[in-house]
Amino acid sequence: MGFYDRYILPHVIDCACGLGEIMKARSQIVPRARGRVLEIGIGSGLNLEFYDAHKVEHIFGVDPSAEIQTKARRRAQGIGIPVDTVPLVIEQIGAADASYDSVVCTFTLCTIPDPVPALAEMRRVLKPGGELLFCEHGLAPDDGVRRWQHRLTPVWKPIAGGCHLNRDIPALIEAGGFRIGELAHRYLKGPKPMTYVYSGVAHAA
Repeated sequence: MGFYDRYILPHVIDCACGLGEIMKARSQIVPRARGRVLEIGIGSGLNLEFYDAHKVEHIFGVDPSAEIQTKARRRAQGIGIPVDTVPLVIEQIGAADASYDSVVCTFTLCTIPDPVPALAEMRRVLKPGGELLFCEHGLAPDDGVRRWQHRLTPVWKPIAGGCHLNRDIPALIEAGGFRIGELAHRYLKGPKPMTYVYSGVAHAA
């Protein structure tokens, strides 16, 4: 990991992913989490303020960046929910089958190198009746925007932590073994190639 990825990129991501429209999108899905929660890509803890302390018992957050989790631990103080963060990727957590009531994944699938196996792992650790709560930017419906997403992604990835602008989020979730029960999608304010967002709830198929 180079200097940029270790020391600069975490702050860039924290600022970019903490913008008003994105935080509003987070606030509309994260409060639905309940019980034991696994958050994928907890990063700097931008979701933490939206968890409902009356519904959530414990949050276990995984993220490959140890540096950015310092911010998450600070944000975890005072929310009234125990929070553990670990610098791991989802495939390394080693959690038991059916051990979480909710899995939360926001603005993370774009950067996971192999999203389908990661989603299959999320499915494995969900309890029967558990929910995958997701909010992710991805492939837009408009042909012109899609073309720009495909053009920009190879340039965008190295400066944005491996972020893909052109992933078909619903298709990936279904390929990971989920059935999408609720789905909303729209452009947020900002450049259209970066701001088409899918949000919803999925269950094990």
